[in-house]
Amino acid sequence: MLDPISRVRRFNRAVTSEVGALDTSFLGRGRPLGAARVLNAIGHGRSDVAELRDYLALDSGLMSRLLRGLEEEGLVTTRPHSDDARRRVARLTAAGRREFAAYETLSNAQAESMLARHGQPQALLAAMDMVAAALGRSRITIEETDPRSEQARYCLGEYYAELSRRFERGFDVSLSRDPDALDMMAPRGAFFVALSDGLPLGCVGLKGSGGDAAEIKRLWVAPAARGLGLGRRLMDAAEAAARKLSISLLRLDTNSALAEAMQLYRRTGWTEIDRFNDDPYPDLFFEKRISG
Repeated sequence: MLDPISRVRRFNRAVTSEVGALDTSFLGRGRPLGAARVLNAIGHGRSDVAELRDYLALDSGLMSRLLRGLEEEGLVTTRPHSDDARRRVARLTAAGRREFAAYETLSNAQAESMLARHGQPQALLAAMDMVAAALGRSRITIEETDPRSEQARYCLGEYYAELSRRFERGFDVSLSRDPDALDMMAPRGAFFVALSDGLPLGCVGLKGSGGDAAEIKRLWVAPAARGLGLGRRLMDAAEAAARKLSISLLRLDTNSALAEAMQLYRRTGWTEIDRFNDDPYPDLFFEKRISG
């Protein structure tokens, strides 16, 4: 068996070389990767310098030097925040926006080339997704959203597709309760999506009726992000939302084909109960009382 440490270090060297992490002119634009990442983050709307520093995991000294260099090039301006003079805000200049666009074009071309060189691009993408989720675990956020949003619809589509693969009789969402998840919105319920750098990794819904009971629905975690505790984080978010809505009793249904879900529910205080609906797909039913 190959040494795991050697394999990890080989991977690190391959990525460092492929992305040009050590190049003094990243993607041929005349500045190293660090400065290019700062420019990219600002271009994607991260303007608060303190938040920018945390996002890029840079110390304050290096952050200041990189910003100063970009200012000297005429690509970025920094000024005090309008509401708090202790905070600084960074913006791209017109030249900075052009440089940002050039980086976007070159980075997209680099990604396309990488996938084109591989005989199994989908397998390569799946491996990248797993690595990105694992390494970016601390940066995965849980955000409440409209279940009709693009990110929510992506998660729900992947969830329904997985049920179709795993259920013996397949899955038709039109036969399930609340197929459009419209009861999972304020003021009756809520819908949450897990995001990694803006890309969706999972979801869960809280379906309320205006009373003191509600259901947990549509819990899904992308295969690449499983084993990172994301399912529990999503459930915790749904429970917190239920408390804010003065909901004291939660119920859910599931199918015995979803062994991972059953293990999660049983580990986190859910109790198996009798059937409480006529949905054709679930064969197991749970409830949990929560305190306010």
